Amino acid sequence: MKLNNTIDERPCALLTSVASDSHTWNLVYLQLVLEELGFRVTNLGACTPDELIVDESLSMEPELIVVSSVNGHGRAEGIRVVRQLRSCPELAVTPIVIGGKLGICGAADATSLRDAGFDAVFEDGAAGHSFPSFVRSSCARAA
Repeated sequence: MKLNNTIDERPCALLTSVASDSHTWNLVYLQLVLEELGFRVTNLGACTPDELIVDESLSMEPELIVVSSVNGHGRAEGIRVVRQLRSCPELAVTPIVIGGKLGICGAADATSLRDAGFDAVFEDGAAGHSFPSFVRSSCARAA
């Protein structure tokens, strides 16, 4: 039996939820989208502690970090997480995006999320540029 020892040259994406979000189907769907866009994906799953997101981001040095939330707490928890990520010099220019249902009382304030350090915000049901378009334009090595 011959083993395949080739190195996966695809760019790496780290996919996660926020600590309070136990939903998983959104993560499965996003993983498939990212793989179709040419990424090797590490999916940290639901209810991911902030420290794990930071540690894995530093360890992996991904070309893209995607935070997804559908429980309505994405804004508050996303701001906390992105500030921790951006405080690491190694992650200062890594594209970091957030999407999903980010607020419990209607639309989240996308400006505050971008000001905190996200490169793009994809609010559930909001008009604007699409996630795949952003990924293609921001991560030239993908696809």
